[in-house]
Amino acid sequence: MYQYGGRRQEAVDSYSLSFFRQIPQISYASTAPELSDDARYDFFSRVVPPDTFQAQAMLDIVMAMGWNYVSTLASEGSYGESGVEAFIQISRESGVVCIAQSQRIPREPTRGEFDRVIFRLLETPNARAVIMFANEDDIRRVLEAAKHNNLTGHFLWVGSDSWGSKVSPVVHQEDVAEGAITILPKRAAVSAFDRYFKSRSLSNNRRNVWFAEFWEENFECKLGMHAKRPGSLKKCTGLEKIGRDSAYEQEGKVQFVMDAVYAMSHALHKMHQDLCSGYPGLCPRMSNIDGKKLLNYIRAVNFSGSAKTPVVFNENGDAPGRYDLFQYQSSNTSAGEYKVIGHWIDQLHLDMDVLQWTSGDYSVPPSVCSTPCRIGERKKIVKGVPCCWHCERCAGFHYQASELTCELCPYEQRPNFNGTGCSPIPIIQLDWHSPWVLVPVLLAVLGILATVFVMATFARYNDTPIVRASGREMSYVLLTGIFLCYAITFPMVSTPDVATCSFRRVLLGLGMSISYSALLTKTNRIHRIFEQGKCSVAAPRFISPPSQLAITFSLISVQLLGVFVWFVADPPNAVVDYGEQRSQDPSSARGMLKCDISDLALICSLSYSILLVVTCTVYAIKTRGVPETFNEAKPIGFTMYTTCIIWLAFIPIFFGTAQSEEKMYIQTTTLTMSLSLSASVCLGVLYIPKVYVIILHPEQNVPKHKRSFKAIVTAATMSSKLSQLASERPNGEAKTELCEPKESSPPPSKNTYVSYTNHAM
Repeated sequence: MYQYGGRRQEAVDSYSLSFFRQIPQISYASTAPELSDDARYDFFSRVVPPDTFQAQAMLDIVMAMGWNYVSTLASEGSYGESGVEAFIQISRESGVVCIAQSQRIPREPTRGEFDRVIFRLLETPNARAVIMFANEDDIRRVLEAAKHNNLTGHFLWVGSDSWGSKVSPVVHQEDVAEGAITILPKRAAVSAFDRYFKSRSLSNNRRNVWFAEFWEENFECKLGMHAKRPGSLKKCTGLEKIGRDSAYEQEGKVQFVMDAVYAMSHALHKMHQDLCSGYPGLCPRMSNIDGKKLLNYIRAVNFSGSAKTPVVFNENGDAPGRYDLFQYQSSNTSAGEYKVIGHWIDQLHLDMDVLQWTSGDYSVPPSVCSTPCRIGERKKIVKGVPCCWHCERCAGFHYQASELTCELCPYEQRPNFNGTGCSPIPIIQLDWHSPWVLVPVLLAVLGILATVFVMATFARYNDTPIVRASGREMSYVLLTGIFLCYAITFPMVSTPDVATCSFRRVLLGLGMSISYSALLTKTNRIHRIFEQGKCSVAAPRFISPPSQLAITFSLISVQLLGVFVWFVADPPNAVVDYGEQRSQDPSSARGMLKCDISDLALICSLSYSILLVVTCTVYAIKTRGVPETFNEAKPIGFTMYTTCIIWLAFIPIFFGTAQSEEKMYIQTTTLTMSLSLSASVCLGVLYIPKVYVIILHPEQNVPKHKRSFKAIVTAATMSSKLSQLASERPNGEAKTELCEPKESSPPPSKNTYVSYTNHAM
C-alpha cells in the first residue's frame, strides 16, 4: 500500500511538474545565467538581462582600463557563483584577461573570514582589480576588512548590480570604496508610479494585505492592539503621508515589474486578437490556453516599456543587455557619490575623462601581472598564465617579429637601433685617407718613381760598361718586375670591382715571379759557370743573353698559366663578405667589399713566387764564394737573404690577424708593404749603386781588359783556395800558393772598377 501510494504520489508530482513547466513565466529580477538554458527552462522569460551580459560588460570595463590580471570574489550561492563563472568563462575565451585567484564567501562566514579573504587576495598583489558578485552585506564587510587592514586605495573594486548605486555598502568606509566601478541594469524612475504610490493610504488600499505592515514599518508606529511591531511605539493616526512624513525612494525594480506585467498583457492581447477576433472576453478557443502557443506570443512582443526602452526577448527569453556604469567618487568639498561614467548596450561606452580614483587623481592605476616589455623585447610567457611573462631582449642578430617571437635577420642585415626590424649591415672598404692605405701608397709611389728613374738612367746610358756588365736585357726584365711589385699596391687598395679584381689576380704574383725568375736565372748562370770551370775550360750552355731571356720567360709563363687557369675555373668578381666582421655584437657588424680571393687562393698565387725566392736563395748560398769582382753573386745573395726575412715576417702577421676586426686593413697593408719592401731591397742593393756610379762617378764607368773564360774560372778558384788557407793559418796570414795565369790582368790600380767580363762572353 505504501509503495502504491508512493508510486501514485510520484506520478502526481511528475504530472504536476509536467503541467506547470508548460506555464510561461516572465521574471522581473532573476538574472542567473543558467536560466538562459532553453532546454531546461524553455518556458522562462525575463525583462532583465542575464548576468552573462553583465559579466561581458564587466570584462569590457576591465579591458578598457588596461587590466589583464584580476581576482574574483563571489558570495556562495547561485547569483554570486554563476556570475563569477560567467566572467571567468568569457575571460578565458577572450584570451586577454587572466584570473589571478577566485575567492568565495560562505553563506555563514565565521569570525575573521573576511580578513582571511583580504589576506588571500594580497597573495597576488599585482591583481589589484577585484570583480565582485556578492550580496550587499558581504560587500560591506569586505570593504570593512580592507579598511581594517590599512589597504585603502590598494584594491580596485568592480561591483555587479547587487552593489549598483546603493549607499548602504559604503557607509562609514567611503575612503576604501573610492574609485569603485559598479554596474546596474539600465532603468528609469516611473513618475506615474510615484504619484500613485504616494497617494496610497490605509483607507484607499485595503486590498493589499501587507500594506498595514508596511505602514507601521515606514512611519515607525503601531496600528491598534494587533500591531505587528511590538513595543511602546506611537500610535498610527492613518493621516500620515508617504514621501511627506517618511523618506521615499522608488524601488529600482519597479520599471521591470511593470514591463513584465505589460509583456504578458501584450502577449495575451495579441493572442486574443488572433484567436477571438471581435469576441468580447475569453472565447472558447482561449478557455484552455496552450502554454507553448502563449510562449510564442510572449517571445514575439516588442513595445516601448515604462522607461521608454524597447521590451523584447531573444530566442532564450532573455532581455537585451542594457547597463548604466557608475563610479564612486569623492572630493574635498563633498561626500562620496555615484557618478555615471558610461553605459553598456551590446558594447561599452565609457567616458574615460570623468574617471577619478583618488581625490584629484585621474590616471588609471595598473592591475597587470607583468608590465609591458620595452621595444625590442619579446614576452616569454609563464606556463599556464598567459598574462604573466618575462621580458627577454632579442639576442644577437634577432629582431622582435611580434610580442612573443624573435626572428633572425637576413644574412646581409642586422637589427635596427630599437630591435623591431632589420637594416642593412654597413659595407666598408679601404679608404684612401686611412693610414692603413696612405703608408703603402706613399711607399709604392716612391718606389715607382725610383724604378722609373733607374730604368730611365739605364736607358740613357744603355751602352756604358756598367749597364752592359749588368746584363741589359735581364736588368730591364728585373726592373719591370720591381715596377709591378710596387704597382700592385694600387689595385689592392682600390674599390673592388671586376676590373680591379682581375688586375689583382694578374699582378699579385706576376711582379714577384718576373723579379725572382730573372734573379734565379742570373744566380743559376753564375753557379753553372763556376761549376763548369772546375771540370772543363769550355763554357756551359745557355749563358748568352737570348738564352737567359728564354729561361726567364719560361719561368714567368708558369705563373701566367696558373693565373689563366684560375680565371677560367673561377672568374673574378667583387663580393660583400658579411662573415669576416660578424661579431657577437650586431652594432659592430660590417660587410667588407672585397674581391673573391680567399686567403688560400692568395697564398697559392704567391706560392710559385715563394718557390722562386727559395730556389734563388739556395743558388745565392752556393755562389757565395764567388769574388765580388765577378758578376752580382754577393749582392743577389744579400737581396735574397733580406727577402726571405721579409716574407718570414709576413706569414705570422698575415695569418695571425685572421680573427682581428681590422683584418682587412692589416692584411692588405702587410701584403702590399711586403711586396714593396721586397722590390725596394732588389732595387736598392742591385741598382742604386750602379746608378750612383753612373750619375756621380762617371770616371769609374770604364771598361776593363777582357779575360778569357778560363782566366775567370782560374781566378775564382785561386781566390777560393786562398780564402781556405787564410782561415787555416794561425796568424791569419795568407801566402800565395797558386800563381796567376799569364792571361790574368795586372795588379789593380787605386781606382775600383766593375767587371763586365761575363757579359762579354
